[in-house]
Amino acid sequence: MKGEKKPEKLMTLEEVAEYLRLSVHTIYKMAQKGKIPALKAGKKWRFRKEDIDRWLMDNKNSKDTNYG
Repeated sequence: MKGEKKPEKLMTLEEVAEYLRLSVHTIYKMAQKGKIPALKAGKKWRFRKEDIDRWLMDNKNSKDTNYG
């Protein structure tokens, strides 16, 4: 129907790691520490691409390179 939003696709840990060109381990540690926007679904981490893109823009000039 008109005006209905399509359900957004959530990215997996592996997809985000590939997208950001970082290791899965690094993304996992960042998610655990709250350094990257993430959702926990049971035992699995999930990520919204829109949130990751916004996080990238907000942190593009950050001097904090300690990802893990």
